[in-house]
Amino acid sequence: MNSNLHLSGKAAFINGGSRGIGAATARRLARDGAKVAIGYGASASAAEALVADIEAQGGTAFAIHADASDAAALTRAIDQAAERFGRLDILVNSAGVLKLGPVEEFSLEDFDATVAVNIRAVFVATKAAVAHMKEGGRVINIGSTNAQRMPFVGGAAYAMSKSALVGLVKGLARDLGPRNITVNNVAPGPIDTDMNPAEGDFAASMHGLMALQRHGHADEVAAMVAYLAGPEAGFVTGADLLIDGGFAA
Repeated sequence: MNSNLHLSGKAAFINGGSRGIGAATARRLARDGAKVAIGYGASASAAEALVADIEAQGGTAFAIHADASDAAALTRAIDQAAERFGRLDILVNSAGVLKLGPVEEFSLEDFDATVAVNIRAVFVATKAAVAHMKEGGRVINIGSTNAQRMPFVGGAAYAMSKSALVGLVKGLARDLGPRNITVNNVAPGPIDTDMNPAEGDFAASMHGLMALQRHGHADEVAAMVAYLAGPEAGFVTGADLLIDGGFAA
């Protein structure tokens, strides 16, 4: 474990924590001393393997099923995590769906699923989590650079969902500021995950739009999340922080 345990004594819930950016964030927060609840939808085996990995490194973690599209189930999972840890200090909203298609072909079902997971679940999880938070709490969403720039056909609904988080964060920062709870977005560009692999079919075209012509690493995003979760970020709230290699520059 890292000797710099600036999150020691803190408890975190990561919605969508079993894979990709969520999993990297779970590892990083645990390495920094936080106890971590890993909310997962369908990837039970991945979540349990992640817990085992964190515990093998001396951290504390457990996995809990949390269907991001089910408000009651998501709220219940967060309540159970807070009860198990005896507190809740950090919420990371990492669950998300990426559904693409031109407007003529994009189904209303896919639109509703995008809203349900990428926007509604963030509000539901935040409302549930802040009920357990004391002063100094942290809410951190995984947004997207596509809120700033969508240069491809077929991304309208996804870009809309991530743009909505920018407004939600600004409003929630005002609501929760009097309680000294900060609310921020981390907005990645292309990150090497299962959803957007560095060797994928569209990687070269994305790199051509970037100042740093490569995919980012999930650990790089997790590092920014860890900063926002820690004591040095106490004056940062209502922000949409790009970590996109210059995709939106």
